[in-house]
Amino acid sequence: MTTSHAELKTCDTCGNEYDKTFTVHWGEQVGTFDSFECAAHLMAPACHHCGCRILGHGVETDGAIFCCASCARHVGEHELVDRVKSLSSACLRHEDHRARDHPADLA
Repeated sequence: MTTSHAELKTCDTCGNEYDKTFTVHWGEQVGTFDSFECAAHLMAPACHHCGCRILGHGVETDGAIFCCASCARHVGEHELVDRVKSLSSACLRHEDHRARDHPADLA
């Protein structure tokens, strides 16, 4: 029986050695990862308000990026609106504070 010895590469986020890594190029950043979770953890931008990693559209103003318009409003940015009407997966954990603090967002 012959076994294949594929080249093991190391994930830049977790350090796992894996034969099915992939490389992400984003601007000047390049990273090798063993999962999308690790790639997002290291390369996806973080919301300026809540810190969650932004995997969807997000909203931006003056160099700050937010996962949703609700988070932008929490820091005084009242002109931003979400690019999509439905809640993205990145915003699902904000549903409670959006319903409480900004019920018009969910209408």
